[in-house]
Amino acid sequence: MFTLRSLAATLALAGLVSVAHAWETLPTEAPAPADNPNTPEKVELGKMLYHDPRLSSTGTVSCASCHNTMLGGEDNRPNSMGVNGQTGGRSAPTVWNSAFNHVQFWDGRAASLEEQAAGPVTNPIEMGMKSWDDVVARLKAIEGYQTAFAAAFGLDGINKGNATKAIAAYERTLITPNSAYDKYVGGDLNALTEQQVRGMEKMAELGCTGCHSGPAFNGPGLFQKFPTHSNQYFEAQHRFSKDLGVAEVTKKAEDRHMFKVPTLRNVALTAPYMHNGSVNTLDEAVKIMAKLQLDKDLSKAEVADIVAFLGSLTGPFPKQEMPRLPGTPGTTAN
Repeated sequence: MFTLRSLAATLALAGLVSVAHAWETLPTEAPAPADNPNTPEKVELGKMLYHDPRLSSTGTVSCASCHNTMLGGEDNRPNSMGVNGQTGGRSAPTVWNSAFNHVQFWDGRAASLEEQAAGPVTNPIEMGMKSWDDVVARLKAIEGYQTAFAAAFGLDGINKGNATKAIAAYERTLITPNSAYDKYVGGDLNALTEQQVRGMEKMAELGCTGCHSGPAFNGPGLFQKFPTHSNQYFEAQHRFSKDLGVAEVTKKAEDRHMFKVPTLRNVALTAPYMHNGSVNTLDEAVKIMAKLQLDKDLSKAEVADIVAFLGSLTGPFPKQEMPRLPGTPGTTAN
């Protein structure tokens, strides 16, 4: 039988670095746009802003509250909690490797990390600031931010555009290459277990990689319909069709139930699953996706093999030193 393991051996002997065209390693650096190159000063400022709850109306919610880099890049809640205990209807996507997304948010309403960073701050359910003018005024009142923005962008650098550029620059450092999968695809045939290799082969055989392909396992395109196949049992349990996906933004009938294809990188760490966070375990998520997207019923052994392979996509997290946020001695930031 000609398996991925035998293929890997053949390619390794030939001096090649990839198991097959469909299996790609994650780059060790994320690309930055021409108008926002990464600099140490910008990344450090972005890290501060990302972790600062003072960017919210109540002073209690930061970007990191819902996208926790001490976890899997999200909050392990079905629906994230914003200011005043409010919750939305969707599960927070992971920030890890988000630099490799084609678009941001489940409905793809942001084309870039910079655009994405601007949204939650003024969302009334998430961080609740009335306007970015209010955010800028608050930042200008904090002396430490005056210094940090000047170092990253020059004098008078405190504005919405530079704040979102800094957050995006920091987020582009949040990547997790060199997983067991990456090592295997790179030629280390001992990096995966036999079960993980079976799961890898099963994903290709079933067609999972038709959507979850590429280095980040987030597909060649932008969106995919979910669910593709109707199933009354799963719909009654999880109400997947309640959310109209991209159509919530575009109001177009053809966009109903279209969603951004999420990355499978570090997916073992990001339960609960699906856009509404209604699936508690990875085993169940694999079973549901096979049925609703591919109309396939998997055995327990097949599910276990795929889950084992998905675990190999967990990469080592870069060491981070948490920022010291600039204080406001003797007063508060209003």
